[in-house]
Amino acid sequence: MGNAEEERALREQRLGPVVRRRHQMRPETTDQRLLDTQGATHWVHEDPFRVMRIQSEFVEGFGTLAELGRAISVFGSARTPEGSPEYEAGVRIGRALAEAGFGVITGGGPGAMEAANRGATEAGGVSVGLGIELPFEQGLNPYVDIGVNFRYFFVRKTMFVKYAQGFVVLPGGLGTLDECFEALTLVQTKKVTRFPIVLFGSAYWKGLVDWLTNTLIAEGKASPHDLDLFHLTDDIDEVIDLVTKESGP
Repeated sequence: MGNAEEERALREQRLGPVVRRRHQMRPETTDQRLLDTQGATHWVHEDPFRVMRIQSEFVEGFGTLAELGRAISVFGSARTPEGSPEYEAGVRIGRALAEAGFGVITGGGPGAMEAANRGATEAGGVSVGLGIELPFEQGLNPYVDIGVNFRYFFVRKTMFVKYAQGFVVLPGGLGTLDECFEALTLVQTKKVTRFPIVLFGSAYWKGLVDWLTNTLIAEGKASPHDLDLFHLTDDIDEVIDLVTKESGP
């Protein structure tokens, strides 16, 4: 290398596609800055980094579930005790859905979610659990074959809707109501293609349906046609018939 080239090299720095010269040159390399563990850490708690976490959750969910095939999301209480009639109904519904050729998607937790996953697994079907980071209900139930854990509820809800051809709603609490009404709203507003929403357990859901009819619709806050957005039944065979018929082949 001649003197001129040596002098230019001393005054020029190449950082990937970027060229820096003279007083714009930096003393460290890009890798050095990346691997430096002594820098500030506050950035991991700021919104730009949260956006990356959210993006990564969508990527993981889409990548894991893209080839799932036909599936039904089953919602219900994490507090449903094993051996109760509601738990046994969840097992039977999960089993019947698997035998009808559907994968079963739940929140991956205990109770009614475990029951539906258990039925699907025992029938040799695809059993999916979409978990959520909470201060309680940690971990996926043992009957989940494909599990994805999420930090963010809204990412998890997207997966419930995107990869299901219908919803079966077992008796449940606030989380179940949240998922049920979000599904009803998405169908009502045509944000998603129409698909069946089945409420299982008429005794449990009757009060809610009466309130929808006698208060919400009676006061003009919703249309009488909105009652057609869901089905109410106590018959497991009817559950399967409804999701099979409306979900198509």
